[in-house]
Amino acid sequence: MHSVAVIALDGVVAFDLGVPAQVLGSARDPGGRRFYSLATCTPGGRPVRSTAGFQVLPEEDLSITETADTIIVPGIHVPGPVTGEASDALRAAHARGARVMSICTGAFVLAKAGLLDGRPATTHWLHADRFRALFPAVRLDPDVLFIDDGDVLTSAGVGAGIDLCLHVVRRDHGSEVANRAARRCVVPPWRDGGQAQFIERPVPRASDASTAATRAWALEHLDGELGLRTLAAHASMSVRTFTRRFREETGASPAQWLLQRRVDHARRLLETTDLSIDLVAQSAGLGTAASLRQHLQAAIGVAPTAYRRTFRLVSSAAAG
Repeated sequence: MHSVAVIALDGVVAFDLGVPAQVLGSARDPGGRRFYSLATCTPGGRPVRSTAGFQVLPEEDLSITETADTIIVPGIHVPGPVTGEASDALRAAHARGARVMSICTGAFVLAKAGLLDGRPATTHWLHADRFRALFPAVRLDPDVLFIDDGDVLTSAGVGAGIDLCLHVVRRDHGSEVANRAARRCVVPPWRDGGQAQFIERPVPRASDASTAATRAWALEHLDGELGLRTLAAHASMSVRTFTRRFREETGASPAQWLLQRRVDHARRLLETTDLSIDLVAQSAGLGTAASLRQHLQAAIGVAPTAYRRTFRLVSSAAAG
C-alpha cells in the first residue's frame, strides 16, 4: 500500500488538511481495498492550530516522512510559521525519492525548503504577488489548477487540492479508479480550465484615476460601439492623451481593458441568466457566439457551455 504523510503546520487550512484523506482514502479497487494509507504528522507530534478555530492533535511526528512514499503539505495561513524541522524533513524525503505535493499556500512551505527553485509551481491566485516577491526563483503560474512536475506537484487554492489528489490517483491507478473516487466524494473527476476563471477583478472606483469616469461609463455600455475615439471624446481628451493616461492608470491599452471587461460581463451573464450563448455574446459586445467562445477560451481556458455548467446554480436542483 502506498503510504502518504500529511504534514500539518501551525495555521493549517482545515479544508486542505482533510482533502488528501478524503480523496485518496476513496481510491479503492472493486473489492473495496484501499490503495493509500494516510497519516497526519506535525513537528514533534505537537498539536497545531487550524484556521477553523480548532486544534489538530496528530498521532505522528515528522519521523514518518522518512519512509512515506508521498509527502503532502496542506495550505497554511499566510504568512504562516514554517519550522526548520519541516523544511529539513521535506528536503530529506525529496532527496531519497519521495513524491512531494502541496495544496494551496502549502507551496510557500515547499518553496522555503528550496524544492521549487527553477521549477514550475502554482498556489492560490490571491497570494501570487507575495509568493513571487518571496521566491523569485520559482516559475510561478497562478492561472492553473495544479502543476505536475514529476516528483513535485503543487495545486491552486482550496478546491484545487481535490483536483490535484484526483490527478494523482489517475496517474497512479488509472481513470477508472479516479472516477470511482470522485463519485465517492461527489465531485467531478475533472474540471475544465484553470483558476483564472475564479480571480476577482473589481470595478475601478471613480476616484482611482482621471479616466475612471470613462471606464465606469464604458461598463454601462458594453453592448455598444466603444471605439477609441468614442472613449476619448467621453473623457474630453485627445486620442493620444487618453491612450497614454489610460495605460498609465490601468497598465493596459483601452482595447485590452475593454476586451477583458466584456469577457467578465459575459461570465456574469453565463452565471446568472438563461440567455442563449448568442445573446450573451451580443450583450457583452463580443458580437457572435463564435467570438465569445474564442475570447473566453483564450482568457480562462473554458468554453461558454462548460463555464455555465460549472457556475450556474440550477434552481430546480436547489429546490429539490
